[in-house]
Amino acid sequence: MSDRGTVLLVGDSKRLSAQLQQVLEKRGFAVHRRPTAALALEFLAEHDVDVVAAELELPDLPALELCRRVRDAFPDVPPLVLTDRPTLDTSVAALRAGAYDYLIWPLPMEALAISLDRAIQHHRLRTEIKRLRRRLAVRRSHAEIIGESPAMRSLFDTLDRLSGSRAPVLVTGETGTGKELVARALHRGGPRPEGPFIAVNCASIPDSLLESELFGHARGAFTDARSARKGLFLQADGGTLFLDEVGELPLTVQAKLLRALQDRRVRPVGADEEVGFDARLVAATNRDLDAMVEEGRFRRDLYYRLNVIHLDLPPLRARGGDVLLLAHCFLQRACEHSAKEVEGFTEAAARKLLEYQWPGNIRELENCIERAVAFARGDEIEADDLPDRVRSYRPSHVLVAAENPQELVTLRTLEERYLRRVLAAVGGNKTAAARILGVERKTLYRKLQRYGMEPAD
Repeated sequence: MSDRGTVLLVGDSKRLSAQLQQVLEKRGFAVHRRPTAALALEFLAEHDVDVVAAELELPDLPALELCRRVRDAFPDVPPLVLTDRPTLDTSVAALRAGAYDYLIWPLPMEALAISLDRAIQHHRLRTEIKRLRRRLAVRRSHAEIIGESPAMRSLFDTLDRLSGSRAPVLVTGETGTGKELVARALHRGGPRPEGPFIAVNCASIPDSLLESELFGHARGAFTDARSARKGLFLQADGGTLFLDEVGELPLTVQAKLLRALQDRRVRPVGADEEVGFDARLVAATNRDLDAMVEEGRFRRDLYYRLNVIHLDLPPLRARGGDVLLLAHCFLQRACEHSAKEVEGFTEAAARKLLEYQWPGNIRELENCIERAVAFARGDEIEADDLPDRVRSYRPSHVLVAAENPQELVTLRTLEERYLRRVLAAVGGNKTAAARILGVERKTLYRKLQRYGMEPAD
């Protein structure tokens, strides 16, 4: 792209567009030329352009109509009208149609350059304002995702960098880590935050209804189909479709989902024709999709289609002081709902919150604090106000540096304890555990079976 700007010339006149192209290229503009309005609109849909300059008389469409279509479809790109046969009526009509300027050829080169520079600056200013608004929307969406740990700062940085992107995202993490909050943040920071955000939990829909739910159905497609119904893909048109627990999809639906994502079209159940859709896809799962792919329970090609960008959310036990940050947030919320005045946590209660492993993650923490507020008798949450599982929890340690020989254990026991510790730290994710241990997943499986630790699927 030229530093001075990119101009799309529309027209087939040798006395106008052809001459103008040569003049503009000599002055440092990047110039593309299309002979018709239809070809110009196709070019705009696929390329970044700063300004459109169209001849008044085009072979397929009046330039004034082209101005209207450019304004509707590409509102940040200013259209200019060029003519060597000016009239007062056409100049007024052009400005009413949304033309940024009306240029009469021939005109002094300096005047032409000034007009184009002004239009290009207008385009770039509008583009920058939109970019800043998207970043602001992403920042605001962070308000729902609370955290100051390094893992969360890294997540916020990634969300910032994805601002404006429409690429598919796969969000992974244990149950309760906030996958839907991240999906909503991606939507708000995307190019169409005003569009619909449609969320569906794939595990909550019976297999027999999944296809109809996702793709819709025609009237009379089955017994109860008394009227046609849009599926979730079409409901999300112009926005974001969030498929939660995508790892629960049966293979038959996976194949149809892959086809829909490849073609950007869906065929409602019982319909004769396909319907196009334009929605960004964000998928989420707490399953180990890598393992499911190797075991043949998840399509490899669909996995690659979904996993263009991967966000792996950290479990709460890996977020350090974020536990207390979230706990105070939930405390304020619970106090508002219960009309109680509880200001904080005793040192003993805070220590218990930090030591506990939170297998249910943020959702479990919120439930815990709500219960603690209900039981609290003073202006602070005490350890006795916490649920028994939190209050009585004892941290597990792998003993290595013992001085007393009686405290030392066999290598087999040490390996078993460490395997359990690693699996607990990664929430049972065998792919992550194998990566930490530096072994192949098959080797890990054999060790788990040896110690009777093979977790149920």
